[in-house]
Order: sequence, then C-alpha cells, then structure tokens
Amino acid sequence: MLHTYLISKPVLKLAFLALALLFFSDLTSAQNLDYAKDSEIFRRIRIAPESVFKSFREAGMKPADHKLTPAQMKKVSNAFALLPPLHQRILKQHLQSISFMDNMPNTALTSPVDPSRGLKMFNITFRAGLLDQTISEWATWKENTCFKPAADFGYKVQVEGGNMDAIVYVLMHEATHIIDAMLEITPHPAESDSVVKPTLFTKDIWRKMNVPADPYIDSLLEKTRFRSGQPVPISLAPEVYQKLAQTPYPSLYAMAAWFEDIAELATIYHLTNKLSQPFLVIVTKNNTELARFEPMKNGRVKKRLDQLAIFYAK
Repeated sequence: MLHTYLISKPVLKLAFLALALLFFSDLTSAQNLDYAKDSEIFRRIRIAPESVFKSFREAGMKPADHKLTPAQMKKVSNAFALLPPLHQRILKQHLQSISFMDNMPNTALTSPVDPSRGLKMFNITFRAGLLDQTISEWATWKENTCFKPAADFGYKVQVEGGNMDAIVYVLMHEATHIIDAMLEITPHPAESDSVVKPTLFTKDIWRKMNVPADPYIDSLLEKTRFRSGQPVPISLAPEVYQKLAQTPYPSLYAMAAWFEDIAELATIYHLTNKLSQPFLVIVTKNNTELARFEPMKNGRVKKRLDQLAIFYAK
C-alpha cells in the first residue's frame, strides 16, 4: 500500500501506475527464500529490501531499520494471529519477510521479491511508529490528511475504530494485497488506463483500475485527496461523507483504486464483523455532530460482503 498524500492529480495517476508496476512485477532484488521457512510467519522479520530503502532515499527521506522490542513483537504476533484463515494460509507460502522502518514517509508498503525458485514471494515494510498507535488514533490521523484546517477550528473529523493496535488494521490491509495478487480478485492490467474484463469484485463498481464506474463519479469526491492528490477544506467534510454514503466504497481511501477497495473492504469488514470492533467516521463542529459515516451499515457496501466469504473458509 503506497500512500500518495502530497501529490498533484497528474502525479497521482503516475503513482498508481508505478504502484501497479512495483506490485506486480519482479523488480526487487532476490533474497534468501530460507526466510520463509519460519513456521510462525510473524517471526519472518528482516531488514527491508534495499530497493525499498532506495525508493525512500530518492524521495529525500532517511529511512532506518527498526529493531522491535519484546512488547512490539507481541503486538505483531497478535496481529498475525487475528488474520482470517485464507490470509494465514497464503502468507505462510508467499510472505518472505516483514520489516519495520523508522523515518518512513508512508504507513506500509507491500512489494514483490524476485522468486528465484519460481514462487511469488512478498515483503511488507511497516512504519515502526505504527506500533505505538491504536486503530482509532492511526485511522483518525490518516482520515485528517484528507482535509485542510479551516480558519474556524470548530470542525473535527474523528474515526472510532476501537482500541486494538493499529498494526491489526494495517497488516490485514497489506496482507489482502497479497491475497489479491495471488487470487486476482481484482484485474491486474499492465497500464492503469487499460479497460479490461472486470472480475466479480470490480464489475459495475470500477470502470478502470483507478476510475470508478460512472454512477459513482461525483464532482466533490473527485476532489478528495485519494482521488486528486489534494485535501479539501474541512468545512466540506459533512458533504464528503454524505456523498460517500451514496457509493459502494467503504472509505475514502478505497476510492483510490480497485486494489485499495478490496483491501479496505476486507479490513473494515474483518474489524467490525469478526473482531467486534467499531468503525465509523464522525464529523463535528463545536462538539455538535454534523455527519456520520459507518460503512458496514451502508446498503451498497453490504451487498458486496458475500464476496469475502472465501477468506473465512476452513
């Protein structure tokens, strides 16, 4: 999952293409496949591939490997234990390593590792600071990147996602990218602008990889950060979530592209329906509620949930 918070619309389009190329090509250097022999997948912690460090250095960052404390290791172990059965089975075969990094600009990045034995393998690199946040704290921070503060500071956007560790949410999201890559839940076109045969998941929901189906293209939603690369005034937040509630997308980030849509839908469903946690966005002004967005109560979103049953088959 490559976050594109601070980029303009033309660059955003290129970033989606770059992400597709990064995600579905074997451009990263090979690593020892013995890493994946650890029967407990949470123990496959290794330094991130050099290609990941290089990409962040080239962006002007100073990334550094992060050594986990015993308490942080326990959080990671718990997050893996909470994954759905299908995720655990596929990760045991295809997750070569996980990494934690300081001075990383985005929350997490899933990337392929060159399969020297003909087996698709992946690395997930996480921003280490994530381990000190709850889901509510992290999700509220992320949601607020979509909005510009107003001169009137009375507006507030808050996500109620419970008090579980944020790594639970982010690992589920990133792991779903690997499931998608292996099972092709969404199409994997070589070009972001390609019109390809839809899958059951994208049919009537997406027209192209990062273009919603015509009924769900809204002029205001198209201006939001994960569609345009730019935040909108926070005073527009109530209308933004009212518009989002008229679509089948479970979050603003799900509107970035169809591979983020499946990752967000699976994660929010798992969090709420399987882990019994809340997930809703509340917009207030001077402590008065103006809007509430709860995706798992949205009829259009609920119609898509049957497609997630495969994740829970024993």
